[in-house]
Amino acid sequence: MDGIIRTRVGYAGGKKPHPTYHSLGDHTETIQIDYDPAIISYRQLLDVFWSSHDPKSRSWSTQYKAAVFYHNDEQQRLAVETRDRLGDKLGGTIHTEITPYSGFYMAEDYHQKYRLRGNTDFLREIKAIYPEEGDFVNSTAAARLNGYLAGYGRPEEVRKLLPDLGLSPETQARLLKIVERRHRHS
Repeated sequence: MDGIIRTRVGYAGGKKPHPTYHSLGDHTETIQIDYDPAIISYRQLLDVFWSSHDPKSRSWSTQYKAAVFYHNDEQQRLAVETRDRLGDKLGGTIHTEITPYSGFYMAEDYHQKYRLRGNTDFLREIKAIYPEEGDFVNSTAAARLNGYLAGYGRPEEVRKLLPDLGLSPETQARLLKIVERRHRHS
């Protein structure tokens, strides 16, 4: 999505210090999104969030619960407003939690950019640009590529941003075909 600077996966919402995947405690697996509010609004991010899961489903564990972690009163207000609007539209109880942010712990490296890590050709090219793990995880290009491979992004957006990803012309063409095919079938 245009305006997304970077994404990282990790753990939030619990009290256990320094959780890990195998010792999560009372934390929830979550995603941290850095974005440019001049390009994409918090409300637009919420719209993507609400459409990306079934908010009427109850979570079967703390680890996998659906939650919005808000940072301030305005984010809380918008999260509640969009939740309530969706509840009215769907005609039922929304079980997604809206919770104050209390900290974020990065997940282990092998959890970062999961879709991208599952595609060796794309991964090989982006890791040639960002060989250090920290640079790779924090890369805007890797975040966008991961999102596109996961099915997010419209073809016109991808065409516009392709030159900024640093990929070879062949890999750019493959990515655009993937995005166009998914967009046609959605």
